[in-house]
Amino acid sequence: MADSQEQHYQPEQNGMYELEFPAPQLSAVDGSGPVLIHALEGFSDAGHAIRLAAEHLKNTLDTELVASFAIDELLDYRSRRPLMTFKTDHFSGYDQPELNLYALHDSVGTPFLLLAGLEPDLRWERFVTAVRLLAERLGVRQTIGLGTIPMAVPHTRPVTLTAHSPNSELIADHTPWVGEVQVPASVSSLLEFRMGQHGHDALGFTVHVPHYLAQTAYPPAAETLLAEAARAGSLQIPLAALGEAAVEVHTKINEQVEASAEVAQVVSALERQYDAFVAAQENRSLLARDEDLPSGDELGAEFERFLAQQDAQQDDNNRGGFPDSFPDGDDRT
Repeated sequence: MADSQEQHYQPEQNGMYELEFPAPQLSAVDGSGPVLIHALEGFSDAGHAIRLAAEHLKNTLDTELVASFAIDELLDYRSRRPLMTFKTDHFSGYDQPELNLYALHDSVGTPFLLLAGLEPDLRWERFVTAVRLLAERLGVRQTIGLGTIPMAVPHTRPVTLTAHSPNSELIADHTPWVGEVQVPASVSSLLEFRMGQHGHDALGFTVHVPHYLAQTAYPPAAETLLAEAARAGSLQIPLAALGEAAVEVHTKINEQVEASAEVAQVVSALERQYDAFVAAQENRSLLARDEDLPSGDELGAEFERFLAQQDAQQDDNNRGGFPDSFPDGDDRT
């Protein structure tokens, strides 16, 4: 039994993760290394877009476990308690938290990696270093982070996002939404920062989720994240299922809006604000100065309010207005 287990995985010396053995083939036909997409939940998964994106990848593409991270070393269980199922007179199940690295192949067989699961609470620098060294060991050519932020944007307009990278050339075709602003750190943003410091191609996309849907499974945000990641990483990722789920959710949201004059007024005001901002962006010179861009206070207000008032928003949703989730919207990935 011990011998078979040793053949199944190899513990890393630093104790941060266990590697599956044998390792999967990760070189593309042209000999290039894989892209690593990191999708870590727990910091600000507005619209559950990060989880939806990761689940969609694992459910629609060939997936193989590469490494399992030691969750006991990284998670503060008392701040994020896992769920257990109690049935009649006994505990019948445990929703064990995970943080794993997977190897996947896109629609044309190109291999890439997915780091998915709960964002670590502890040992950020050790974790980021372990991921960087593992990426170097596996020949990763580029890392792409997926993030979300609740914003004062309407669901009736195209989904927007912020692209970011230590190397501005990697995101040259994206228009900045903000000048300089301080934001709470995340493991994903720290990983992007450290990878750049060590000379690796690293970038990320943070999708803007309507703040009134931050607690709702919002497939359009996940679809947008994966579309941008696929384009940046030269991957072919099937998105039809997410597109169908997005249409269903939009239909249900519109029904909610039509049923409430107050909600309709809020959405209408957001539409006017959004359209005015887009018009200003289109008229602005490509050489706009930092002070011409929206301030951190303007674009960060919804984000800070989201972090401080998640529980309050949950209570408001339960009393009326937009629901916590729409039927089937959470599972259709």
